[in-house]
Amino acid sequence: MSEQLKASVRDRVGKGAARELRREGLIPAVIYGDKKAPLSIAMSAKDVTLKIRSGGFLSHIIEVDVDGDKHKVIPRDYQLDPVRDFVVHVDFLRIGAGSRITVEVPVHFQNEEKSPGLKRGGVLNIVRHTVEVSCPADAIPEFFSIDLTGTDVGDTLHASAIAMPNGVTLTITDRDFTVATVAAPSALRSEGSDSGEDGANESEESEE
Repeated sequence: MSEQLKASVRDRVGKGAARELRREGLIPAVIYGDKKAPLSIAMSAKDVTLKIRSGGFLSHIIEVDVDGDKHKVIPRDYQLDPVRDFVVHVDFLRIGAGSRITVEVPVHFQNEEKSPGLKRGGVLNIVRHTVEVSCPADAIPEFFSIDLTGTDVGDTLHASAIAMPNGVTLTITDRDFTVATVAAPSALRSEGSDSGEDGANESEESEE
């Protein structure tokens, strides 16, 4: 079941109109896509802020009720005031029948207590907290899980360790990229002669 937000049609656009909306506790937003004209709307700043702070805002389908006319959308972007950090604008993408979208999905790591490497003081070095996938708009995964059972110091966990649901594909297809590694404890890394090479490898993966 999709989440819901209420909105009203916004007749005026521009910086002056946006400032006036914000004084009324509203924020400007736009709904676009699905081969239809963009729709300028105004929404409760409080409601939108709560959605953003609850997490996963950019990967959840939302039903926006615009003066009784319901639109199935997914947030694509939002802007924050650079000084006071409040929401100033949101972009929503319409979801049509059979639509596929590209989204970032969080990666969760399970069974840390069953990892010999972590038990011995190793450190889980997460290279990617999310992975980008293409998926049906109505079947966005909440998260992916990687099982750490049996992992040891020096092991690398690649994208291939993630079980993809039907219809969900990674957008990076030319390599089995690194998601995390089980690194040696810092004391051992400082003593080991290979520490420089390990650090370089991790840095290269992080910049992918």
